[in-house]
Amino acid sequence: MTFDKVKNRLGFGCMRLKMTDDNRVDYDEFSRMIDAFMGAGFNYFDTAHGYIDGQSETAIRDCLVARYDREDFVLADKLSCWYFEREEDILPLLEHQLSQCGVDYFDFYLFHSVTRNYYEKFKSCNAFEIIKGQKERGKIRHIAMSFHDTAEVLDQILTEQPFIEAVQLQFNYLDYDDPGVQSKACYDVAVKHGKQVMVMEPVRGGYLANLPAQAAQVFDRLDGDSSYASYALRYAAGFPAVRMVLSGMGDMDMMRDNIRTFTEFAPLGPEELAATDRAREIIRQVRQLPCTGCGYCTEVCQKNIPIPELFSVYNQVLSAKISRREAKELLPGEKGLAADCIQCGACEKVCPQSIDIKKNVERISKW
Repeated sequence: MTFDKVKNRLGFGCMRLKMTDDNRVDYDEFSRMIDAFMGAGFNYFDTAHGYIDGQSETAIRDCLVARYDREDFVLADKLSCWYFEREEDILPLLEHQLSQCGVDYFDFYLFHSVTRNYYEKFKSCNAFEIIKGQKERGKIRHIAMSFHDTAEVLDQILTEQPFIEAVQLQFNYLDYDDPGVQSKACYDVAVKHGKQVMVMEPVRGGYLANLPAQAAQVFDRLDGDSSYASYALRYAAGFPAVRMVLSGMGDMDMMRDNIRTFTEFAPLGPEELAATDRAREIIRQVRQLPCTGCGYCTEVCQKNIPIPELFSVYNQVLSAKISRREAKELLPGEKGLAADCIQCGACEKVCPQSIDIKKNVERISKW
């Protein structure tokens, strides 16, 4: 069984960890979060080579691997297209990731952020055969894929690569019927192929935890004291084929709320599901940028522009939470500026949400 070692359905996404003032992962906070997570009966950790400028893997090594027995936790890492150019680069990259994490094997190794174009690169570099070989050698226990494209492309890949055991999808109540993301359609394809589903972005990069006022009021009218994030998490986890819901928890408050949600887990009832439908309608009227803060764009930006931070502020303007004058004070200034953008387009090639980044960064540069 693919998920036989996984306890419960909440996964710890190590992508948005709390940072210190000198821009390092806060090891004390991360260790406390790991202890709380493991102590509550959860054990699945997810990282990738570029998360937090490479610090995610080493933080896992120092705060998790060094402090717990290897068989007590499940660790997932990923093969990202932007970290290799040739077939000969893949094995050294995998070995480097194992070393960075301080482990001899990964429980799950995912082909990362697969799109139609990246799929062709994986094939041309013989990545599928190489990774299957590493599973046979024991370096990898299970092979999966995180996916960002249409249901048609997913169907093609799972038909051609039936050895892929699970699919990680962007899945939340906002994207469920979105024609661009195609969450429902992709979920249905995974089910058709008999694959279990892992969910990423269940809270849409934190957006569904920080709702526009009208959408928040919809949930406030419900009985109980659940957080907005908990409704989003329960929505995603309520689908039969969903085996794992990843949450990019950044501090102990998020950790406590997520643990509570899954320790006392119950799928959304009819009234709660109706609330997510109404909230979806309200959110779409705001027309914000669909940035989830994944940071893939910053990994390839030649000018070190903190694009997700810019878009977070921009979305607050679009939703009328702050004025443009207030936004100018919030824009990050210690890194690259929006005005530094050279319009190279590298960011757009790796953006899972297909955002017109160049155009929107240019708009912000004119504030």
